[in-house]
Amino acid sequence: MGTGSRKRILVLGGGFAGMFAARELQRRVGRVAEIELINEVNYFTFQPLLPEVAAGSISVRDAVAPLRRLLPGVRVRQAQIYAIDLERRIVTIFQGLQRRYTEVSYDHLVLALGQTVDLSRIPGLAAHALTMKTLSDALTLRNAVIDKLEHADITALPEVKKELLTFTVIGGGFSGVETAGEMKELIDRSLVFYPNIDRSEVRVLLVEFADRLLGELPASLGEYTRRSFEKRGIEVRLRTGIREATGTAIETTDGELIGTRTLVATIGNAPSPLVARLALPNERGRLRADRTLRVEGHDNVWALGDAALIPLVETPSERSHYAPPTAQFAVREARTLAKNIAAALDGRPGAPFVYKSKGALTSLGARRGVAEVYGLRLSGLPAWLLWRGYYLSFVPGFATRMRVAAQWLLDSMVGRSTVQTGMRQGPGTRYVRYRAGDRVFEEGNRADGFYAVVEGAFELRFRDADGSETLRRIGPGGHFGERVLLGEGLRTGTVRAIEDSVVLVVGAEDFGRLTKALPALRAHFEHGVATGLIASDLEDAIERQVRLDEG
Repeated sequence: MGTGSRKRILVLGGGFAGMFAARELQRRVGRVAEIELINEVNYFTFQPLLPEVAAGSISVRDAVAPLRRLLPGVRVRQAQIYAIDLERRIVTIFQGLQRRYTEVSYDHLVLALGQTVDLSRIPGLAAHALTMKTLSDALTLRNAVIDKLEHADITALPEVKKELLTFTVIGGGFSGVETAGEMKELIDRSLVFYPNIDRSEVRVLLVEFADRLLGELPASLGEYTRRSFEKRGIEVRLRTGIREATGTAIETTDGELIGTRTLVATIGNAPSPLVARLALPNERGRLRADRTLRVEGHDNVWALGDAALIPLVETPSERSHYAPPTAQFAVREARTLAKNIAAALDGRPGAPFVYKSKGALTSLGARRGVAEVYGLRLSGLPAWLLWRGYYLSFVPGFATRMRVAAQWLLDSMVGRSTVQTGMRQGPGTRYVRYRAGDRVFEEGNRADGFYAVVEGAFELRFRDADGSETLRRIGPGGHFGERVLLGEGLRTGTVRAIEDSVVLVVGAEDFGRLTKALPALRAHFEHGVATGLIASDLEDAIERQVRLDEG
């Protein structure tokens, strides 16, 4: 390997693929290259344990681990990734409390951004369904289940109680099966604390569009899962999709209306919006890579994990010829990627990714599981023990493994806690106070909200299209921030308080929803932007819109 200036290798994403890629790179090339990982949160989430966090069998802290502790020698930066310039070899991020615009250069770029969830194809699903992707999702689900038990215990309305005690999971893959099984166990073990709820009143449904559960495993194990669930009181609906969802019901593709106030969607995987925007070859949102994990057509851009489509054979022709988006494959891909980047730094050719799955396994809750390992099929308690042993060995950090094992042991001997953990979501708007001289935001920062001045005064300084600088004073009744929220998303000016002041702040997403729902309000702000006014009479804007609608 060369001894010139240190190369910079940038890893985007801190999931299984990104974290293990950064760790393997540090081991192989850390002495001659600078490794940096950028992620929106500063911890690694062990996703297979999220259903157990939701069910309360392990604590929140033991499903995550600090990236800085897991990656000694790697520079970890917590920031939001905004854009990638492949020609300049620059990644643009927003970091810090002010969401400061920052450019980070690289010599080699590793894309491990995973996938997101898109439920927009089914009306109402995005608005009313919970998901199971993040630690926050697990906590939200746990709180939602306990909240429904609390309300069902005291309500005097039979129809409301029926809806409260109907819990629905959409998707019969690994995540859906594990979520349904753990949620049922949490409910069963919590009912002792709710004397006004009879066990027969609880209804847990698992809805799957395919003709069997766990399509990644042999059909016999999917059938065992169905029978096991039905014995435990989990109703399995196969060949059934969701047509529409509301806050109190779902309509299935069979036309049945099911009253339910807890809906969990484990479907709808979609590409990262950042990956989708890149001018890189992709197929159904996954970046096309060659067998060395290089993105096609780019010598210094690499991809792995859920974000990548990696062939396992030279001329792939079917789905099984590509690496599946699982943690098992992501870890092995990380090892190959590190070897091949080391080879690239030395000017040597890379080696193809070669790996054959050792099998798959999943927990069904209640000390049951299913597994296929090296062709051997297991079910029931042996599969459940194998599942726990396998994932316990995978949990990063010896101390964390010991805590998880201790919690599992304790959970087998004592009841579940029904304490609702985590903080309640704050209001959509908030008051913020500034002292004279404080900066609210700077030119180039990410747009984070809309500001309405309640008390005091602010100075807005921005550049016009011709490059000249404009200075304006904004007092009570005035507002600022809408110019960018209605446009590209980067602050075009700098605002500071010139008196002790108070503003009402509306978050960017809430502002977008509000102006979409109220066209007259949006017209008011657009008129202000177009005419250069900071504030005008809202009633005048509404009247203008009414006249336009009538005319």
